[in-house]
Amino acid sequence: MNDWNNWLDEYYAKFKPAFDPAVYANLVAFRDLAVDVRERKAKLIFAGNGASASISSHGRVDFTKQGKVRSLDFNEPNLITAFSNDYGYENWVARALEAFADEGDVCVFISVSGTSPNIVKAAEYAKSNGLQVVTFTGKSLDNPLKALGDINFWMDSSAYNVVEAVHMMWLTTVVDMLIGKAEYSVS
Repeated sequence: MNDWNNWLDEYYAKFKPAFDPAVYANLVAFRDLAVDVRERKAKLIFAGNGASASISSHGRVDFTKQGKVRSLDFNEPNLITAFSNDYGYENWVARALEAFADEGDVCVFISVSGTSPNIVKAAEYAKSNGLQVVTFTGKSLDNPLKALGDINFWMDSSAYNVVEAVHMMWLTTVVDMLIGKAEYSVS
């Protein structure tokens, strides 16, 4: 038992950077941007790979349902496979943006490494087309996705599960900030 207690103490210490008050400014900035998107009737567009795709889907639903900010993600298998087949995997998210993004939309890209070619190329497309970009990354501070963001959430960890859990926490924190409280009915 003692060995696991020490292990758990060390494990949960990895989450400490997520609660640094330096993150608060980004949380407020993203909340304000989401309010602006909602008021302009634009939309948030979420994308990621693997677990980051799942976090994207969860974020999209919560921002739409609870936060009342129109949102979408690109996690439809038919879309992924058709666009990947026709345009190459590294280009499919950028091509989906080309098809679905409107002026004034904001892209939310999630990638632990910040080096996923399809997500980085999507961020490059977004920036070159005047779309704002919010990034959620980890691992290296100097990752290419973070370099393209207008608002950047970076978790100082190389532990995928830690970074992914923190990304989810930060996203849902912003949803709760839109509502103004942490406990509320979701029905």
